[in-house]
Amino acid sequence: MHLDPYIVLGSAVVGMLVGLTGAGGGALMTPMLILLFGITPSSAISSDLVAAVLMRPVGALVHLRKGTVNLRMVGWMVLGSVPMAFLGSFLLKELGDSSDTAQSKVEIVLGTALLIGAGAMVLRYLLDRRAGNKRLATISELEVKPLPTIAIGAVGGLIVGLTSVGSGSLMIVLLLFLYPLIGANQLVGTDLTQAVPLTAAAALGALLFGHVEFGVTASIVIGSVPAVLIGSFLSSRAPDKYIRPIITFVIFASGLKYVGVATTALGWILVIVALGGMAAWLFIARPWQAGEARQESLATAGAANSNGHATVTSAANGAGSTVNGHSAAGSDNASLASASASSGADPANGADAETSAHSADPDARAAPGPS
Repeated sequence: MHLDPYIVLGSAVVGMLVGLTGAGGGALMTPMLILLFGITPSSAISSDLVAAVLMRPVGALVHLRKGTVNLRMVGWMVLGSVPMAFLGSFLLKELGDSSDTAQSKVEIVLGTALLIGAGAMVLRYLLDRRAGNKRLATISELEVKPLPTIAIGAVGGLIVGLTSVGSGSLMIVLLLFLYPLIGANQLVGTDLTQAVPLTAAAALGALLFGHVEFGVTASIVIGSVPAVLIGSFLSSRAPDKYIRPIITFVIFASGLKYVGVATTALGWILVIVALGGMAAWLFIARPWQAGEARQESLATAGAANSNGHATVTSAANGAGSTVNGHSAAGSDNASLASASASSGADPANGADAETSAHSADPDARAAPGPS
């Protein structure tokens, strides 16, 4: 079994994207193996599917621990996807010699749908930004719709069975439009989790009927599993505004691949789109203005704190003066009380003396005046 370090490195890049977005595994990993490393298509598809059995559960476990997986939604999707995956495999076998033509047609339809979906996601983002809408509903706030969710799983499972490629990108687009309030971290976590049984079923078929190169599979696992772990950790915690653009970009790249864009042209298109997207973000967000506003806000808050401190100090000094005033008044009152006590004692003594005098000379007090 030969391990290829370049496949390990390339798988790490794809694994990071899968962990961040929940999509792009089949759309990016398989073409990379075929076009860059010369792996035969059947071996690339089978090896990728078997490696995904270990790759996706790692990302799903990270999101399950973080609580960003809608298990009810996962259950309804699996109910539709797993049976339809086997049906797709059966239809592919029945098509026989015309299976290659059928696969190419399905991939072109899928790619067109993904490109339309990516454009709609950009349009929705612009409309949401203009209206101030937030797509941050919690799991408890989302009302799961069983029948449409089963239908999404069924479509994804049928595509996996017919084409032997991942359909995570299409499922994410459909989930976004069925549940427009869902947060990006829930979207990624739910898609990674529902893909576990679907990928397991597809990998079982690949082991039974496909041609798995275990050296290639081991190289993919070594590179992708740690990268998926890191990507899932970031996607389960990063703000929605950072994850959604990455999801859109990966879906756009997947769509271009499925409609048959050549590798060199695909690379240039993605570079141009990435640079254009960053330029558009700078024009719309204008982070330098946000920085200036933040500095002004901090300066205003600092001035307010200074004024508040001065006011509190003045109030404290005033309170101290008042306390001192009360203390002085208390001293004056004490003095007055002392004086009153002294003056009160003299009249009392005078009254006592007068009483004694009257008692000593009653005749003098009773004698009449001259007639």
